[in-house]
Amino acid sequence: MATQGGCSSRQTTFDDWKQSDSYHNSFLLPKDDALDAALKNNREQGLPDISVSVAQGKLMNLVAKSMKAKHILEVGTLGGYSTIWFAKALPADGKVITFEIDEHHAKVASQNLEAAGFLDKVSIVVGSAVQELPKLQPEEPFDLAFIDADKPSNLFYFREAKRLLRKGGVIIVDNVVWNGSVADPNLTDENIEGVRTLLKAIQGDEEVEATTIGIAGDKGYDGFLYALRK
Repeated sequence: MATQGGCSSRQTTFDDWKQSDSYHNSFLLPKDDALDAALKNNREQGLPDISVSVAQGKLMNLVAKSMKAKHILEVGTLGGYSTIWFAKALPADGKVITFEIDEHHAKVASQNLEAAGFLDKVSIVVGSAVQELPKLQPEEPFDLAFIDADKPSNLFYFREAKRLLRKGGVIIVDNVVWNGSVADPNLTDENIEGVRTLLKAIQGDEEVEATTIGIAGDKGYDGFLYALRK
């Protein structure tokens, strides 16, 4: 039996998703020593394996390039893997400002960025983004914001990103599907509620247009929210 478009209706598994990612990546994503070294260093330094996937990293890189982004805001640096993807998309005079609450994570990110040759394009702000973001008053607005930090603060980060972005800018919020748990009314925790609160707020927000894209890949079943600042 086949569904519309000829796709098989068989049940898929996590192994299928991983295999599919690996297959497509083998054609579209050349080996990158700097990115591979960053992931290796993250593991060796004890960081959690929660960086974006290779495919999502490339997508965000392409979004930044398509927008000709010069100023990028990131909330949640971890080991700088996504930061490197963004830095690779920047022009010579471009800049990423990224916020990380954990000093050890920020130190590892600095190592990775230096090894990749992008430390001069990135400013890491160490501390709580809830406290530090309101202090940010850039001379030029940001083009793109990526939010991948504590989920209970999603709405705060989103509103700050919206304040700091130019019209036509893009906000990407990671981990908004959580294996389908956000849509399950029988499930709740502070992370799920953080995503739900954001979705409810965006529903009546006339300053943005947004959609959620679900992803089934080598990081499991999740997704990201893509919002356009009007």
